[in-house]
Amino acid sequence: MLNWIWAAFFLIAFATALFGTFSGTNPDALKNVVGSLFDSSKTGFEIAIGLAGVMSLWLGLMRIAEKGGVTDLISRAVGPLFRRLFPAVPAGHPAIGAIVMNRSANMLGLDNAATPLGLKAMKELQSLNPDKERASDEMVLFMVMNASSVTLVPISIMTFRAQLGAANPADVFVPILIATYISDITGLLLVAAVQRINIFNRVVMGWMAALTLAMTGLVWHFSRLSSADVATQSGLLANVILIALVSFFLGAGIVRKVPVYETFVEGAKEGFQVAIGIVPYLVAMLVAVGALRASGALEAFLGAIKAGASHLAMDTRWVDALPTALMKPLSGGGARGMMVDTMKAMGADSFAGRLSCVIQGSTETTFYVLAVYFGSVGVKKTRHALACALAAELAGVLAAIGVSYLFFG
Repeated sequence: MLNWIWAAFFLIAFATALFGTFSGTNPDALKNVVGSLFDSSKTGFEIAIGLAGVMSLWLGLMRIAEKGGVTDLISRAVGPLFRRLFPAVPAGHPAIGAIVMNRSANMLGLDNAATPLGLKAMKELQSLNPDKERASDEMVLFMVMNASSVTLVPISIMTFRAQLGAANPADVFVPILIATYISDITGLLLVAAVQRINIFNRVVMGWMAALTLAMTGLVWHFSRLSSADVATQSGLLANVILIALVSFFLGAGIVRKVPVYETFVEGAKEGFQVAIGIVPYLVAMLVAVGALRASGALEAFLGAIKAGASHLAMDTRWVDALPTALMKPLSGGGARGMMVDTMKAMGADSFAGRLSCVIQGSTETTFYVLAVYFGSVGVKKTRHALACALAAELAGVLAAIGVSYLFFG
């Protein structure tokens, strides 16, 4: 599907530019589109190269955390909860360990480690599945949890914001945390309702109550502050949390007698490779979106939505971040390109620029996750997985919009 969408971007841009040029409504449209092809490809490469240093830093720290036992610590903490959410999985079965490890890796932003762990978990769940072509309840829940997973450290988003000149790249940290939690809890509640999972027990309700109370407290606190105080305090909180995490990772590595320098270098090498690896994807999407914007087609599309929102007496600033929300279910790289394009066009510290970052951090590539995870074990009948995952994603987008208005005015 993404192949068709990407090609359509160019065809729509070219058709719009031709119409604008020969109708006289936009005489420079063709020249602008051609210029954008070169400018956008250069920008995509420059951003990816600039990303290499920061990605190397964080993936190096994450490797220390992994070998220092931080992931194992999270696994032990959340193990009792997961055993109740997956009651059909026997106690001690390898599936539980793989699920917990995958979830822990997702929370810590260890994308490269999370995917293999997720595929292992799906393979273990498939071994318990009586109908190999039809997703079991446990497989559906696991997929939806992946499609709406909480991310504690949105490293790449903050890195892109730094690259594009944000005054405080971490100011989206708390909004992302709140929005992604709402998406995650929505996905869990929907699947629990459909599958009749008993969540009314002490362990599950305790976890949900504690997390919800924490998020509610954050929203309540920041809702009482002025816009300037919200920006100051949320940035301070984000920076304190990040510094605390880095200190914890290093401390855990030292306690476990991990060779922290060598381990950091090992992870940093992977970070450099990751940054270089995204160049083709980032350039491809930035060029396509740049052509759409230069032709006037994207502006016309968003203008139509703005007109509808204005007719309903709604504030329309959220519309400029809508391309990221529309692309995210299909492609993480595509949504990343949309996010970067929005920050380039509107400014990294604009409302739309920040909102696009919050949307990027609070939603997931649902179609990709579903295709990879179910495809890896040959499941063809995915049942209610897609509907629940998309509903959770919609909740994440709506939460991102609401939280962004709260934090950024």
